[in-house]
Amino acid sequence: MTESLPPGWVPARLNRGWTYSDRVPPAQAPILISAFLAERHRHSDAPLWRQRLGAGEILCNGRRLDGDRLLRAGDRLQWQRPPWREEAVPACWRVIHDDGDLYVIDKPSGLPVLPAGGFLEHTLLGLLERRFAAEGPRAGKPPGELPRPVHRLGRHTSGLLVCARRTGSRAWLSARLRESTAQLQGQSETQSAQAPASCRKVYRALTVPAALPLTPGETLAITTPIGRRPHPRIGLIWAVATDPDDPEALPAWSELRLLERRPEGHLVEVTIRTGRPHQIRIHLASAGVPLLGDPLYGPGGTPKPGALPGDGGYRLHAHRLRLPLPAGGRLDLEASPPPPGLR
Repeated sequence: MTESLPPGWVPARLNRGWTYSDRVPPAQAPILISAFLAERHRHSDAPLWRQRLGAGEILCNGRRLDGDRLLRAGDRLQWQRPPWREEAVPACWRVIHDDGDLYVIDKPSGLPVLPAGGFLEHTLLGLLERRFAAEGPRAGKPPGELPRPVHRLGRHTSGLLVCARRTGSRAWLSARLRESTAQLQGQSETQSAQAPASCRKVYRALTVPAALPLTPGETLAITTPIGRRPHPRIGLIWAVATDPDDPEALPAWSELRLLERRPEGHLVEVTIRTGRPHQIRIHLASAGVPLLGDPLYGPGGTPKPGALPGDGGYRLHAHRLRLPLPAGGRLDLEASPPPPGLR
């Protein structure tokens, strides 16, 4: 049966497979390959790794294996994963800005930015590489000038996504986009927004219609640290830090502004100064107003054990971005929120 898709989507199909590599740490005690891989990659248990060993998918120090055995410190493992089916994804977008180096798009919801979570080729990076590799020779541009993402948005988050062609631009912009709260302590919002190297990232979202002690136009600052917690399916997951004094907990800052109360949920605007993983989803959940339809982060910011970060259902849009430029000056960019509900 032919898959029915909206215009501009890439249909689900098999990719070309991939080789994953691991090295056994020097201090590792003797351990079976299946147990080592199950501990390192929580998505599969030891019996499944033994099946892969029996199928000849795993190499140790370049030699293909046909069964389990003990590993030694320093051994090198390779899993030659056979091709797998990747889901259909949207493959077209609106270009917001292109100056020959910076390439800013309005990313559609449903498109992963980088390989992860079962996606390898059906990603923005893969689509950019294929599109510009084909267009480059016709435009007289060398392959090295392909735009590549500077930062990430969640698969189901739409809106402004910054790419750059030059390696130096990507590194400089990436550092600006993940400025820490510590660098901004003691500054007012006006002072930080006016700083030459500051970024201002503004999102729109729909939250559950829970109690929120704000009237339209009022704001609430959320500074809950974000850390990693154990997760039964993927090992560790980003969430509200269990111990705020944990040295590995990341400081984070978001400002929630209520735009409109609606029967189905609150329309809010969220400004972030830090770019922590899943920050808005975690912070709004920690404040008692999770994103409407978020299957992972519930009230309090505690992740649900049966869900994964890539699961969709929520509505979150990167709406406006103030972006400093490596050569000086700045860009003020906007991507109109898509329907339904975020306007």
